[in-house]
Amino acid sequence: MADTRRQLRSSTVVLGGMGLLAAALTACSSDPDKRCVDRDSYTSLKGYKVVADKNCKTTTTSVSSGWYYGGKKKGSWVDGGSFTKASKGSGSSTSGGSHHSVDRGGFGSGKGSSGG
Repeated sequence: MADTRRQLRSSTVVLGGMGLLAAALTACSSDPDKRCVDRDSYTSLKGYKVVADKNCKTTTTSVSSGWYYGGKKKGSWVDGGSFTKASKGSGSSTSGGSHHSVDRGGFGSGKGSSGG
């Protein structure tokens, strides 16, 4: 009888621990860092100026703002991210201050030539 109780307690501890682990992983896999920035404030040395979130939640502000995803925050500035939210599993990232997409051609792109 004591062995049955011990097994039951250890199973409860393991299952409880797995639930905590699942909750922690779910919380960590949410949206990437997003910050409300002034779109007109970009400088090549600093990036975009971070402004209050309320500027991105309403359309009646004097600041041309937008959500900026990812990037590195330095003080009240952020750079190296994107204004488009990355889709899960896309494997793409932007770096530096060039915020432009690149089309390298490939299958179905209409560029290049066929081998014969």
